Amino acid sequence: MKHVWMALALLLATPADAEVVGEVGVDWVGNDILIEAIPDPEVQGVTCHIAYFDRSVIDRLRQGNWFEDPSNASIACRQTGPVTVGDIDRSKDGEEIFKASRSLVLKSLRITRIYDEANDTLIYLVHARELTEGSAKMSISTVPLWRARE
Repeated sequence: MKHVWMALALLLATPADAEVVGEVGVDWVGNDILIEAIPDPEVQGVTCHIAYFDRSVIDRLRQGNWFEDPSNASIACRQTGPVTVGDIDRSKDGEEIFKASRSLVLKSLRITRIYDEANDTLIYLVHARELTEGSAKMSISTVPLWRARE
């Protein structure tokens, strides 16, 4: 049984490039809102902060759904230093820059970066990807590059 818990902890662990910078308790059973800082790996000087719900063990027991967290997330991205744009995907599909598991198998939280060339702006979209049903829960943030170059 110990091996099952260790495997689950590794699967649900925060990725190495995300740093928890805030944790807000929301109720008496231990549910929290976590805030993570995620630097864009290809755009130096841009950091995204995401906030998402982290279920407690008590809530998992009460709800009966052990292996899944809600898809809700919010994002804000800002210039946090001199901006240097590396080799980024400039297609309309954009490029996934971050992924974290939100369930044992079927759901993940993702950040996709899209470059809006006409407005010289980076768009960051946080969304869930679910294999069984698509998720319409999303949030976006933009970083205008023209200000960064002034």
